[in-house]
Amino acid sequence: MAIIDLVRWSPQGNQTIYAYRFPETNLSTYTQLIVQESQEAILFSKGQIVGKFGPGKHTLNTENLPILRNLYGLPFGGKNPFTAEVWFVNKLQPYNIDWEIDRMDIHDADYNAGIPLVANGRYGLKINDAERFLVKIVGTKNLYEQNDLTDQFFGEFSSKTKSTILQFMINNRIGLKQISAHLDSISEHLRVIMQPFWENIGFELTKFYITSIEVDSSTEVGKRVLDAISRQSAQAIGGYTWQQSQAFEVAKDAVDGMANSSGGLLGAIVASNMMGGMGGGGAMMQPQYNQPNFSQSNPNTQGGSQQAVIPLKEVYCSNCSKKFANTLKFCPFCGDEYCPCPKCGTDNDKSAKRCVSCGQQLMADQSLCPNCNTPLATGAGFCGNCGKPVSEGKCTRCGAQLSPGVKFCPKCGQKAL
Repeated sequence: MAIIDLVRWSPQGNQTIYAYRFPETNLSTYTQLIVQESQEAILFSKGQIVGKFGPGKHTLNTENLPILRNLYGLPFGGKNPFTAEVWFVNKLQPYNIDWEIDRMDIHDADYNAGIPLVANGRYGLKINDAERFLVKIVGTKNLYEQNDLTDQFFGEFSSKTKSTILQFMINNRIGLKQISAHLDSISEHLRVIMQPFWENIGFELTKFYITSIEVDSSTEVGKRVLDAISRQSAQAIGGYTWQQSQAFEVAKDAVDGMANSSGGLLGAIVASNMMGGMGGGGAMMQPQYNQPNFSQSNPNTQGGSQQAVIPLKEVYCSNCSKKFANTLKFCPFCGDEYCPCPKCGTDNDKSAKRCVSCGQQLMADQSLCPNCNTPLATGAGFCGNCGKPVSEGKCTRCGAQLSPGVKFCPKCGQKAL
C-alpha cells in the first residue's frame, strides 16, 4: 500500500464544514502536512491524539511527533512508515445558524388566556477547542457539516430555548402586547443560559438573537386568537363595543333574510328596533365617538352636561392591595367593588368617610341616636329604633351638645328642632 507524501485539505463550494478526515492513513516520517490559515490539524493513532498542528507546513517526523517512538518504536532519521488519522478542523469564523421553535403554550399576562407561541432567530458558533470538539462530537464520521450539528442537538436546543423563554415571560409578567420590547433582554438571557452547553463541546457561542416571538398561526387555536385580537383592535379604533357588533350582525342577517323573502321593509323595521335597543330609548344605534377607551368618566360626578375625566391608570384594591385598571367596576382578584375617590380615583372602602389618599370627603356625617346609636334619618325628631326623642339638647345630625335657645348647630349648621 502506497505511503502518502502530502496531506492537505482545501474546502470547495459554499458548504459549511466543521471537520474533515483525510481519507488515507498510511503516512511516514517524510510526509508533509499543510495546514491553511483558517485550519487546525489533529492526528489520531491507536485511539489517542499524537499531535496537533496550526497553520503552516509541517514534516511528520519523530521530532514533531515524539510519541511515535513509544507507539511504534520508530528510530530517528530515515523514512519510517506509520498509520494515523488526520483531521482538519475549520476555525475560520463564526457560523450563522438560523433557528426556529415550534408551538409553546403560555397563559398570556395581557389577555389572561392560553396562547400558542412560536419563536425564531439566529446564533453564531465558532470552534475554540478542536480536540474537545472531535472527541465529544464527531466520532466515526468522515465529514461533519452544519446539518449534522443542528440535527444532533435539535432536541436539547429546543427544550432549553422553550423553557427559558417561557420562564422569562412568566417571571417578568411579559404579555404578547409587550413582547417585542423585551427581545433584547430575552436574547441576552438565553445566550448566558446556552453558553456553558456549547463550551462543553468545544464551541464558543459568539451571538444569540431572537428575531420574533408571535402567535402560532399554523394551529386552529392560534388562528382564533389572532382573529379575536384583530376584532378587539378594530372595535377600539372604530369606537364600538362587542355587543354592538353582534347586534349589527344579527340585524344584518334579519334584513338579508327578510329581503330574500320579500319582507324588506319589515326587516328594516326589525333591524332598526334591534339596533336602537342597544343604545336605549328606541333610537338608532349611535356610534361611541369617545372610544377607544383611553380615559374614563368620573362615576361620582353629579349632573352637568360635561363629565369630569380621570386618566386611565392602575389603582390598588382597598381589600386585597393588588393593582387593577380603573376602568373596572370590581377588583379582578378578590371581587371587591371599586369605590373611586371623585378627586384622585383612589379605591376606598365603602364605609370610608374620607379618601385614604387625598382626604376628600366621600360621604356626609350621619347622625346617630344618643340612646341606642342607631343611624337617624335626616331631620328626624325621634329614633326609628327605640322611639326616644333625639333633639333634647343634641344636634340631630352630628350629636353635638346644643345650648338652650340656639336655632342652628354651631358645629354642622343643622337646624335645631
